Amino acid sequence: MKKLALLFSLLAGCSTWALANDAQGNIEAGLAKSQTCVACHGADGNSQLTNYPKIAGQHARYIEKQLKEFKLGMTTNGKQGRYDAVMGGMALPLSDQDILDLSAYYSSLPMSENNTPEDVVDVGKVLYNAGDAERGLVACIACHGPRGNGTELSGFPKISGQHADYNKLQLTKFKAAERNNDLNGMMQDIAIKLTDAEIDALSKYVGGLH
Repeated sequence: MKKLALLFSLLAGCSTWALANDAQGNIEAGLAKSQTCVACHGADGNSQLTNYPKIAGQHARYIEKQLKEFKLGMTTNGKQGRYDAVMGGMALPLSDQDILDLSAYYSSLPMSENNTPEDVVDVGKVLYNAGDAERGLVACIACHGPRGNGTELSGFPKISGQHADYNKLQLTKFKAAERNNDLNGMMQDIAIKLTDAEIDALSKYVGGLH
């Protein structure tokens, strides 16, 4: 119950922040600024390299948050934000307006579909929809929704259609506390309770939640 109460309070706080933050990005300007992103994320935001995320169709506010935190991670040498040498270097020269424009552009594109392998459905479905009460493992559906689409206002990302390799990499980083820019450590708290086999199954399962 305490975890659910915390989740509802976080959702309310995120919604208030979103309403207050009314700065807008320009899709056409974002297209013009996206050329340096193509090498890793693809011409349409759907990366062909599975260790790099698809960013097409991702919520604009989530993209904005990550770019700002990559920038912060670089300027603080990983003490704050989200540290990644490659993305930090790409984000560092971006202005706030650049970030808004890129976020608006990529969120306007359709994310390509993915599939869920049959051999992970049984394990993945239970973990995603029900979690594990005995371990205090919160179900993924609570934040990411029944189809893995997340929500714009809450700041929870769309994970349906994402590359399994990228999902696995991020869950592994959360588990090892190598990534810690999640809201109130929620993803770290979840990932540390997952076995490596469960991380692998979930990473593949969410790809087909269309």
